[in-house]
Amino acid sequence: MKHTIYALVENKPGVLARISGLFSARGFNIDSLAVGETHDPTMSRMTIIVDAKDDRILEQIKKQLHKLIDVVSVQDLTKKDFFERELVLIKLKTAGITRQKLTARLRKFPAEVLSFDKQTAVIQAVGAKAQVSDLLDAVGGFGVTELVRTGRIAIAK
Repeated sequence: MKHTIYALVENKPGVLARISGLFSARGFNIDSLAVGETHDPTMSRMTIIVDAKDDRILEQIKKQLHKLIDVVSVQDLTKKDFFERELVLIKLKTAGITRQKLTARLRKFPAEVLSFDKQTAVIQAVGAKAQVSDLLDAVGGFGVTELVRTGRIAIAK
């Protein structure tokens, strides 16, 4: 089962390396990772999506994170009400399509066209993972030439 965990950490060099090393050393794969400064510039928040087969593994992950000196707090949002979002930038070939056709295809998604010319279009979308995946399915036929996705971020309601 995928779990959404966040860790509040001290904003210092090497913290990300120590945390990713902890996961790697124990054979846990990080499915998504997003790190950013909080409202307090001395702290960063890491949102980590990890596949933990059972609660015992999840508890081990959280305990190991708590042991790291730069980790202030750890919380599992999975069984709580929370919002999650990710950002995606998509570059498409525009041969044979109009801006209007592309805009019409994007209408039901949280997306916007950032640029459109004779060769390429760049689309930005921010949404839940399912929305972003559905958008990628919808525009895949246009010819995706480049794709960049952020890690997911999450916050409790």
